[in-house]
Amino acid sequence: MPAKKKASASGATRRRRWWQLRMLWSMLGVFEINQNHDFYDLACFIKTGLQTALTDNLDPPPLEQLTADCFKKQETQVHEGFQMQTFSGPVFSSLRRSLGLSEEEYRSSLSSDDFYLQFISNSKSKADFFITHDKRFFLKTQSHREVKFLLSNLPLYVDHLNRYPHSLLVRFMGVHKITVPNHTKVTSETKKYFIIMQSVFFPDDRISSRYDIKGCELGRWTAPTPQGSPVISVLKDNNFQGQITLGPERSWFEEQVELDSAFLRSLNVLDYSLLIGQQALHLDELDQRHSLATLVNRTTKSLDLDEGPPTRPLLERQRSLDEEQDSGVPGGGGVPLGTLPGGGAEGEFHARHRRLLPDFQNAVHVLDGPQRRYFVGIIDVFTQYGWRKRLEHWYKALRFPGRSFSTVSPHAYSLRLCQWVRSRTQ
Repeated sequence: MPAKKKASASGATRRRRWWQLRMLWSMLGVFEINQNHDFYDLACFIKTGLQTALTDNLDPPPLEQLTADCFKKQETQVHEGFQMQTFSGPVFSSLRRSLGLSEEEYRSSLSSDDFYLQFISNSKSKADFFITHDKRFFLKTQSHREVKFLLSNLPLYVDHLNRYPHSLLVRFMGVHKITVPNHTKVTSETKKYFIIMQSVFFPDDRISSRYDIKGCELGRWTAPTPQGSPVISVLKDNNFQGQITLGPERSWFEEQVELDSAFLRSLNVLDYSLLIGQQALHLDELDQRHSLATLVNRTTKSLDLDEGPPTRPLLERQRSLDEEQDSGVPGGGGVPLGTLPGGGAEGEFHARHRRLLPDFQNAVHVLDGPQRRYFVGIIDVFTQYGWRKRLEHWYKALRFPGRSFSTVSPHAYSLRLCQWVRSRTQ
């Protein structure tokens, strides 16, 4: 009897600790998808399916050599208890390679023995968000309509990234569908489309504040968390104070937002967000910026490997810009590498609007100012300006006269977001 009481007490203690842990995760906005989570089986199926799908990938062609068959390719793999469908596999494999991400590294993150995390979002959509345990990749469920929109415009998306390799658009890593048969007569089989994206806020261990910006005011406020609270809060337009201080990178940033928003405008898309994360540059990061090895790595990262070795002018120019940032004394107009005129490597930078990327993981989404590091990316690019959004626009115009809200034409949305960026960047 005492042994039974002891076992019962031990079980009660474990349940109490589990409840307390769930409460903490709920506050932080994430849940670990372990054996007690409703999505545990689904997460295991996804991991197994991705492990097999990615193992079967062959060496992908460069982005500029992708064929129409690469975009149309669909593969279905049958597993015990479910089946996984992969769309445009060679295309996304090429996109991953263009970021310097190996298939082994990608597969290791997605199919790790560690649990996925479920991210609790304040998004109005009914999508589920999963995060790999290292927080490097997001998995988000999408409707069939959204997946169809992405795949139909995938050639244009790839062309934009090939034209502007340092674009701030979110990087899609894969599109899949998982089907789980239900052996009862109560419900039909479960079908879920999901996309995999690179997280803009990776790595996030030093990020102090996060913002979701749409360039409008209505409904764009989130109550900040108390100082010292462990809760992760993504703030909005009306919370934003101060300036984005980039120094020589300012003009590149403003122009790239214009280029990316113009691309989304051409697809009749609105309601996308500019994510901004901020952190102070730590002493080790400031010291590293001046090392010759770091500058060589940054130049190599920023140029395609087959473009040849004429990187010395770029490297010397960037060293002078870094010195200018630290001294606070402007010199020569202070323009980033992406806007330098001329031929050769610098002309190529200008033609494809490049910049010298930081020697950092997730480099395309990271911008360094004199004293702060910014994580920047454009996400949520699936909303088109159809008749439903037009009706919503007219309703809000009548309901909130004189107020700025998110549901406006793609042209107006693009211009307004660019104006927000220009007015808050220095």
